[in-house]
Amino acid sequence: MTALVLAETSTTGWVVGWSIGIAVVFAVVALVVPILLLAHRIGEQATEIDDSLKNSVVNTAALRELNTTIEAAEAIVAGLARGRGRLGG
Repeated sequence: MTALVLAETSTTGWVVGWSIGIAVVFAVVALVVPILLLAHRIGEQATEIDDSLKNSVVNTAALRELNTTIEAAEAIVAGLARGRGRLGG
């Protein structure tokens, strides 16, 4: 009879240990899965943002020449003002 009680006690510890272990694994999975899903969504959005920024670089490349255009326009306006002055206007 003592051996039977001892056997039940030793398996009870194993069952409790396995139950706690499984509960911990489920808790970790329940916490990690939403984090991974959120990270995946952020990664997709980051790709879209990067593509948009690349398009912005292409679409605004002409602005590099804006200072040259301004200088040319100022030279033209100054020349027109000199011409108008010589014509008496």
